[in-house]
Amino acid sequence: MGAIHRFAEGFLEEPGYLDYARVGPMSAAVVAETLGQTEVLSRARYGSLDHLREQDDRLRTAVAHATGFRADQVVCEPNTSTGIMQAMFGLTGAVLLSPNDFPTVPFAAVRAAEALRVVEPLWLATEHGRVTPGEIREQLTPATVAVAVCLVDSRTGHRADLDGIRQVIGDRLLIVDAIQGFGVVDAPYEVADVVASGGQKWTRAGWGTGFLALSDRAVERLVPVFSGFAGTDTAEPWDEVLPPSRSANAFRVSNGDAIAQARFAAALDDIARVGIGSIEAAVAMNVSELIDLADEFAIPVVSSRDERERAGIVVLEPPKAQLTVLTAALHNHGLTATTRAGTVRLCAHAVLSVDTVDMLRGAFTSYATAAIY
Repeated sequence: MGAIHRFAEGFLEEPGYLDYARVGPMSAAVVAETLGQTEVLSRARYGSLDHLREQDDRLRTAVAHATGFRADQVVCEPNTSTGIMQAMFGLTGAVLLSPNDFPTVPFAAVRAAEALRVVEPLWLATEHGRVTPGEIREQLTPATVAVAVCLVDSRTGHRADLDGIRQVIGDRLLIVDAIQGFGVVDAPYEVADVVASGGQKWTRAGWGTGFLALSDRAVERLVPVFSGFAGTDTAEPWDEVLPPSRSANAFRVSNGDAIAQARFAAALDDIARVGIGSIEAAVAMNVSELIDLADEFAIPVVSSRDERERAGIVVLEPPKAQLTVLTAALHNHGLTATTRAGTVRLCAHAVLSVDTVDMLRGAFTSYATAAIY
């Protein structure tokens, strides 16, 4: 049995699930890890708690392998938003970003500007919400110190060209919200200065999981505004308030959830065994199958068809009068998807079962029949 087939066996969700951009049902490895680590904590056998303390190092090592950053450049966070907030509050100067990105990024920039008045959001004008190197190049200013992007846009499914963006922004900091591609996209994370992601979506590790990876340049330029006792170079800094570490560890408030860290590490270990390239190829094939099926029923696909510009998201935009009909058809056939702002978002992972495809075909057939007659 090949590695990709062993990876596929870890998908436990029932047929009809096409909503990984919302949340990825936990994998078999993550479920087993959760049960095992919970057993350790519930019994607290003598000496066992030291094992829980090791999960921070375990996760940082796994993230380093997945991103190309060093383990000492990674800090565990509870979610993507916390990591992005740490980066935005640490900036001094103007940051270029799209107002149409997932709210994590614009909210962090605006809240930092309101609170500290040392960072200024510059709103990037885009075509249909797709951030491109050309648009960024045209809208950079001398005051721009950083550019923030989503690796994959949650509404359009557009995959950002990180290499191209790095080429046009020079030595400015590149901040990446990676959650909609992390675990299924073989991205050049090494060209970024800040990468933040959670593990609850495409890595299927459950909520409460995340990381922030910082280049040496980012550590030098960012101010660790939210730096707690765990963000120093001393394990337990009693009786005096020590300065923050001169490393990524400075961007930490407290000790993390060891069981959440173990879940995320187990998910990343699964990915490492099969290889991100194999997962990306399987996702691309399954996304193409969804697109072909939509084309068969003449349902407009507004997300990119180019594999270089997409990840696991397919966006359908039926005529406004037919949106409710399509949503109802999906619901009636037991399909889980997201309807938002006049579009229907379908998501495919490395596994797309025959049963799910049959259910989707049935939903599209019902939709087409109702739409015509």
